[in-house]
Amino acid sequence: MIRPIKEDDILTVLEIINEAAQAYHGVIPEDCWQEPYMPEAELREEMAAGVSFRGYEGEGRLLGVMGRQELGKVTLIRHAYVSPGAQRRGIGAALLAQLREGVTQPLLVGTWAAAWWAVRFYEKHGFCLVSPEEKDRLLRQYWTISPRQIETSVVLADEGWFRQGIRP
Repeated sequence: MIRPIKEDDILTVLEIINEAAQAYHGVIPEDCWQEPYMPEAELREEMAAGVSFRGYEGEGRLLGVMGRQELGKVTLIRHAYVSPGAQRRGIGAALLAQLREGVTQPLLVGTWAAAWWAVRFYEKHGFCLVSPEEKDRLLRQYWTISPRQIETSVVLADEGWFRQGIRP
């Protein structure tokens, strides 16, 4: 079952994010790593900034989370994580499909360039990498991240982006 995240889910959401983000440790630049990967204050800031989270519930508990942030001309997919023990069971795909429902503007997702598994996941679901120049512009326009994270990230866009005549 996919459902909105509630206030009393916050600690579980953080546990899922921080456990799943361990895959980044030693992969992303060391100066971009922090422990915990996402502190509670950061999650709450993201929610206050309009990131609407959904959770995949199974086995009597949350197994995955993913957020959507509508920003006028585009919608961002944000913070997609599945508990390591529940990965490769379609949870991420189900969350992504649910978050895509009703979206009419282009969808964008940013991730670490070195996180090849995340890039491959989004490509499998119809997203394509944008050009490095476009990536830099989009990350500066729609995300609030450091210059170092911009440098070491990629942006993928869905078909709606490319229908607008913009090419990678």
